[in-house]
Amino acid sequence: MSSSQSVASTRLRTLTDVDHARLRKLLDSLPDDPAPLADALDQSQLVRPQEVAADVVTMNTRLRVRDTDSAAEQVYTLCYPSDAEPSEGFVSVLSPLGAALLGARVGEQVSFMRPDGKPVRLEPVEILFQPEASGDYTT
Repeated sequence: MSSSQSVASTRLRTLTDVDHARLRKLLDSLPDDPAPLADALDQSQLVRPQEVAADVVTMNTRLRVRDTDSAAEQVYTLCYPSDAEPSEGFVSVLSPLGAALLGARVGEQVSFMRPDGKPVRLEPVEILFQPEASGDYTT
């Protein structure tokens, strides 16, 4: 595994078939596949949006995470690249952090490498909003 890949990319993730199809289309539109997201899509179990558990990070999910080393907490929203605003907590699924969070469950640790090469381990501790849990199966 290269240092740019997420350690978390080796875990089986739960993704909705809608998210999977949209993200595959996004990857197909890029000149190069971002390895962490491509791995996430390849190593995923697909479910219908109506069947995804409420503790799974799907696209447009807002969640609170805890850094397992420092115990610092942060709130993020996993989004598509066009909606990314890192300073506001809107994290692109194409980023190492976003790819690591995709398909994670509350209580599961995820790991990724920051651009400076430092490994980071996070644990989703609370889903604040998940579109599917609120009845939105198409966002």
